[in-house]
Amino acid sequence: MHVGSAQRGRILGMEGIYNMEALKAKIDTEKGVLLYFSSDSCSVCKVLKPKVAELLSAKFPLMLSHYVDTEKSPVISGQFRVFTIPTILIFFEGKEQVRYSRNISMHQLEASLERPYQLIFEE
Repeated sequence: MHVGSAQRGRILGMEGIYNMEALKAKIDTEKGVLLYFSSDSCSVCKVLKPKVAELLSAKFPLMLSHYVDTEKSPVISGQFRVFTIPTILIFFEGKEQVRYSRNISMHQLEASLERPYQLIFEE
């Protein structure tokens, strides 16, 4: 099973990414990638972040996860058409499968990850 060198399923200690080419390369080469778009000024984002981290750690540990600060990386935000925060984008095998913005239900997020995660990572 392929496990990339970046940290998996950890948003609290998640590696920030600020280079569009590097981000595209990760999306194209990794089996599963979760992008968490936020900023330091978003209080809702700060509350949601540990919940997403816990979900990934407990149920989807092989997902690669990255944090994108929309204030520091407006080009990346624009390229992915992220205009509100928090926004979560989930890619499986290079294709965007799920997008949630603003009001994000943890139950809905978990349900949308389960099936593709099982098919790709639990072969």
